[in-house]
Amino acid sequence: MTPRESAEVCQWVSLKEALSAFVRAEHGTQGQRHIKSMHWYVACRLVLEGGFHPDRITPRPPFMVTQRGRANVLHYEPESARGGEATVFGGLKTKDIDVVVNIPALGPCLAVSMKGTLNAFRNLTNRLEEAVGDCTNIHVSYPALVYGFLHLFRANRPGPTPPGSDIEADDQGNVQHKDLAVYADGSVTDFIRNYEQAMARLTGRQDLRDDVSRYEAIGLVLVSPYLQNLGEVLTGLPFRAQSLSFAGFFEALYQQYELRFVYGAANLRSRTQRLTWSPDSPALESPLISEFTPRTSVSED
Repeated sequence: MTPRESAEVCQWVSLKEALSAFVRAEHGTQGQRHIKSMHWYVACRLVLEGGFHPDRITPRPPFMVTQRGRANVLHYEPESARGGEATVFGGLKTKDIDVVVNIPALGPCLAVSMKGTLNAFRNLTNRLEEAVGDCTNIHVSYPALVYGFLHLFRANRPGPTPPGSDIEADDQGNVQHKDLAVYADGSVTDFIRNYEQAMARLTGRQDLRDDVSRYEAIGLVLVSPYLQNLGEVLTGLPFRAQSLSFAGFFEALYQQYELRFVYGAANLRSRTQRLTWSPDSPALESPLISEFTPRTSVSED
């Protein structure tokens, strides 16, 4: 495998590593390289916390599952990882989605699409239209699909441009107004505030008969690009819509998946039920596990 091919394969990374790669954008934004690590983070989290078998996820996370009696033992195995995106059949056109859980004979059941904005936040109206179109297109073909949308923002503040950023500074070397995400007082700028208000109306889809233009979960994530807290999620910002919180994003996906594909289809439960991992699984010995609670058999629903 060449270095470039290796760089495209799903890896187990921490949230801070993934978000740091996003805000630094060292390799530019061509081909989504700046956000690829976040795809990997989500894919791995769907295994460790979500209980989805790695064979069912694209990009395929670096884990293997073995059986010990009735227990599922999870192993970290980089050689098993794969990259890429899943192409999903839409109502209007096919769509490459960043992370997809696909169950044989049922098709895509859970998916997460991601966008990242580093600057020029005045253009967020275009991202809003894209998000509505993508969601509608997929839900027309798969109304039961649990669809999540994550949007990452580089939290540029007034003052000097973030280290290593490609932002065009003003005459004083400071961030221009159009590239600001956060004001000096810690509040989000009007560009992001207006986007937040619109996205709050597109989240929380509760039933497969609901509006196909709404996502089951949306998370807006402001990420620090400054050295003192590089790659950290800014949690103290006054977002009005708690439904857009990153903290509750994954739980909302799991809840809707359970209601539709497990409790709502009892005769398919043996195929759709999420797995639990043996607490002594080798993969769970990694310090990366401390970022969230793995789905172990002692905490089985």
